[in-house]
Amino acid sequence: MKILVCISHVPDTTSKINFTEDNTLFDTNGVQFIINPNDEFGLTRAMWFKEKQGAHVTVVNVGQVDTEPTLRKALAIGADEAIRVNFKPADGFSVAKQLANVVKTGGYDLVIAGRESIDYNGGMVPGMIAGLTNINFVNTCIGIEVEGNHATVIREIDGGKETVRTSLPLVIGVQKGIVEESDLRIPNMRGIMMARKKPLTVLEPVESNSETTSVIFEKPAPKGAIKMVDTDNLDELVNLLHNEAKVI
Repeated sequence: MKILVCISHVPDTTSKINFTEDNTLFDTNGVQFIINPNDEFGLTRAMWFKEKQGAHVTVVNVGQVDTEPTLRKALAIGADEAIRVNFKPADGFSVAKQLANVVKTGGYDLVIAGRESIDYNGGMVPGMIAGLTNINFVNTCIGIEVEGNHATVIREIDGGKETVRTSLPLVIGVQKGIVEESDLRIPNMRGIMMARKKPLTVLEPVESNSETTSVIFEKPAPKGAIKMVDTDNLDELVNLLHNEAKVI
């Protein structure tokens, strides 16, 4: 089985975020980048298929040379090879079009992508890949088993879970639950050394037009001052909740 895992290169949530050019461009200076958490959950599940069923795992990223350390980390975790499409991401559609081209030419049985990335939270790329390649698609996946040419997928729905059986090839959008945080793997020294020898192929992008443009970014408003209320003054607490916070 050939598995392709889509990897987004995203800022660590502990990084301080700033914007430049009148709040129209994200400032990457001093920002630590990581594998998108949903993608890392998917990569960890792909490692299970590699170890239990002999799958060949390829990771792919759409980005410029600065994303290669993130791909190398994915290789150190255990992926067999990496692909970087040499394209600066502009919007979800342009990224999906580049990834769809990799899917079409690679003959993959299973394409794993995070349900959404933690930077722009668009949540559109996995579905667009499926649409552009005419491949079956299941989103919000929290479990998957593959037997032969069919997959049984568990997905999260409003108020419960749904079990779906479908044929390969298949695109899935995964989230926490496909594996747990405790299952995530930290690259060891052997994995890091082996990653240096694994192939990282750079592909030139196919022609693609951006369908959307970011106009401006705005940070959340600062939190208001905290008012302390004595534990014995419940009337004052109720008054503040009712007249100022307006939550009761």
